[in-house]
Amino acid sequence: MAAAKQKNKEENIPEPASRPVSDEAILKVTKEVVVKFIEVGRLTPANFDETFQNIYKTVHNAVRS
Repeated sequence: MAAAKQKNKEENIPEPASRPVSDEAILKVTKEVVVKFIEVGRLTPANFDETFQNIYKTVHNAVRS
């Protein structure tokens, strides 16, 4: 592990953030994705609920895994 940290320092690669992502941040990211989907016509009121839940779960799993 120490060797990996040393290599990152040599290559100026920042270490991943270790603080947890808040539920509010996950919700904000989900909202931004949903807004983009609405803007490009990929999301309609008929499938909003299902799509929002899927996006939220995906973002949540990505940052909390």
